[in-house]
Amino acid sequence: MNRAATVLLTALAPVSWGTTYAVTTELLPADRPLFTGLMRALPAGLVLLALARVLPRGIWWGKAAVLGALNIGAFFPLLFLSAYRLPGGMAAVVGSVGPLFVVGLSAVLLGQRPTTRSVLTGVVAAFGVSLVVLKAAGALDVVGVLAALASAASMSTGTVLTKRWGRPDGVGPLALTAWQLTAGGLLIAPLAFLVEGAPPALDGPAIGGYLYLALANTAVAYWLWFRGIGRLTATQVTFLGPLSPLTAAVVGWAALGQALTPVQLVGMGLAFGATVAGQLRQRTPGAPAAPVRSFSSAERNARKVSMDVTGPALRR
Repeated sequence: MNRAATVLLTALAPVSWGTTYAVTTELLPADRPLFTGLMRALPAGLVLLALARVLPRGIWWGKAAVLGALNIGAFFPLLFLSAYRLPGGMAAVVGSVGPLFVVGLSAVLLGQRPTTRSVLTGVVAAFGVSLVVLKAAGALDVVGVLAALASAASMSTGTVLTKRWGRPDGVGPLALTAWQLTAGGLLIAPLAFLVEGAPPALDGPAIGGYLYLALANTAVAYWLWFRGIGRLTATQVTFLGPLSPLTAAVVGWAALGQALTPVQLVGMGLAFGATVAGQLRQRTPGAPAAPVRSFSSAERNARKVSMDVTGPALRR
């Protein structure tokens, strides 16, 4: 599969996450963010675990637990906490600094030096998201801002570590996703019952909403996300993140009757442009360009024979 197709498939994950707000507000019980996070993560993880039929081995028990905590177990509660405490989409604005976190963490953990373009693109993406979702409403809550920053940092660290650690030999992205969702769900479970008490009564729409969140919005979406991390750079993947608030704005306009102002449309253009720019290949600063070498006729024929022999094996 070529890189463009991989980017498009990976982009389906944040697009799906952009529907979470509408599903939560229209179909699910109110004021149960931790239970909702639990219902997103644990059932999805168990379903994928049953499909993958692979358990971690050795050091990967610990790595799966760390990744599950960062990408799911800590991220979900912090994200919901910030959304409940901050006014008018501010949680999405603070969370949109995630690409900048990834640029910095990639320099430390992956040895990828940040470029001026990547930093500028991250700033433009955050600014565009702020134009789309930010509304003038009330004073900022310090706990909410810290929770939003922590959620962005948690997901960014999980993304970079997922890229750094890769996967064990013979283990695909489906199993890796299952491990993380299961570990994250198990981390959320006691917190949800301690803070929110017993599960609420569920009607038909709520059951349908939780099924959608667990299967399409989480199991499939996170599988695509971690699959993308394995094939793209961490920076490329995280620059797809702004598609989530953009999708939420479009769904709000199309399904919930929310108006889009000219300022919001400008912000959508900036954020989407930054998302596209984040997918462009960048040469590492200071790295010399690969020299152009000319081949003789005999060399070209030898290379052609070699590719004819090894090409099918490589394509597999």
